[in-house]
Amino acid sequence: MTNLTRRAFVGQAAAGLATLSAATTSAAPQMVYKKTDWKIAEFEQLAKNKARVKQVYDEIQIGGGRFLNNIKNSLNGLHFGFDIPVEQIKIVGALHGPANMLNFDDYVWQKYRVGEFLKVDDPKSGQPATRNIFFPSKAAPEMRYSSQDPNDENSQFQDASIQGLQGRGVRFLCCHTATEEQSRLLIKQFGLTQKPEEIVIDMMAHTVPGVLVVASMVAAIALLQSEGHYTYITV
Repeated sequence: MTNLTRRAFVGQAAAGLATLSAATTSAAPQMVYKKTDWKIAEFEQLAKNKARVKQVYDEIQIGGGRFLNNIKNSLNGLHFGFDIPVEQIKIVGALHGPANMLNFDDYVWQKYRVGEFLKVDDPKSGQPATRNIFFPSKAAPEMRYSSQDPNDENSQFQDASIQGLQGRGVRFLCCHTATEEQSRLLIKQFGLTQKPEEIVIDMMAHTVPGVLVVASMVAAIALLQSEGHYTYITV
């Protein structure tokens, strides 16, 4: 039998309670983010970007990812059609509602049956997608394109994947509020046993690279427009 002093016992008990408390706190409902809960400084940098042309795409519906093609067209039109330097263009994809799920990697799509949940089929299988079909570029992982001709389908300029658009400077935002709401819908639809906040924490640990989680997308869009002078578009 291990010889345990009273002081050691009390110390171990306190540590155990602290761990339990932390776990309980982390799984407690948090429908609303406060200023200290997220990377607000990073968002403020985005809002204050000095680019000549700034555009925010407000996207709720996935719509087969057609809005990604619109973002690509904005980039091409501004740069080639209006001769605006690349560094003077800043586009933000503000994804919430169902489109918010495009911010998460294949782990989330498989574990939480996102394709089935949102009725998104994988073109390779014709079955509900168990991977984020909107993220990867055909040029991955090296991100090397076989052509530099903007009219060539194999060039960067015709790449409408999230990964490809990120390579051209597009910033995608993930909505914390939408993630909270979707966790509850997933539990209801699939009879999951996890608590909503456990799912949220799991999902937030699996955002695709480069995504910024904001407290509330509708609020973030308002600030991008009013303080950042981003033009607004939804398709």
